[in-house]
Amino acid sequence: MLQRICVYCGSSPGREPAYADAAVRLGRMLARRGIGLVYGGGHVGLMGTVANAALDEGEEVIGVMPQALVDREIAHAGLTELRVVGSMHERKLVMAELADAFVALPGGMGTLEELFEVYTWTQLGLHAKPLALLNVHGYYDGLVAFLDHAVAERFVTPEHRAMLVVADTPGAVLEAFADWRAPDRPKWIDRTAA
Repeated sequence: MLQRICVYCGSSPGREPAYADAAVRLGRMLARRGIGLVYGGGHVGLMGTVANAALDEGEEVIGVMPQALVDREIAHAGLTELRVVGSMHERKLVMAELADAFVALPGGMGTLEELFEVYTWTQLGLHAKPLALLNVHGYYDGLVAFLDHAVAERFVTPEHRAMLVVADTPGAVLEAFADWRAPDRPKWIDRTAA
């Protein structure tokens, strides 16, 4: 059972109104299902939007933010809990420890970096937690095509590619998480030296 989901997303709202709409729907859906939210702790962009949606429904929202970002006054003041950490590395570790699954809404480099770190941890068998791209308005189509290309070029196994759920609605993400299983195979496709 999922008690908390970590959401990675942009500290900007993005160009399309659909991004903020999806953040609101995801935050509300998590809350209505009794699933807590773990996220980066900001009050700006999609981060603030998803947090506010869950808080408005009365659900637990835990933010995790390095002191350097708190000092820049972007921390959300109304969270259930704000965990202030020393570094971005510590932030990612704490978020991963608190969460039972991971979802990436649209975002930039930080969103991708955070998602791919936990994706790699799953691939290596360091944890077995589901993860997903919430592909709002086709935002992640290019990334999905790249991952499929990595499979075709034999840098990623089909099983490891399939670990990353890709869905266009919060409901589809949560439905896919119900059936999600980590693959039982090693990361390496061909261990021979070149």
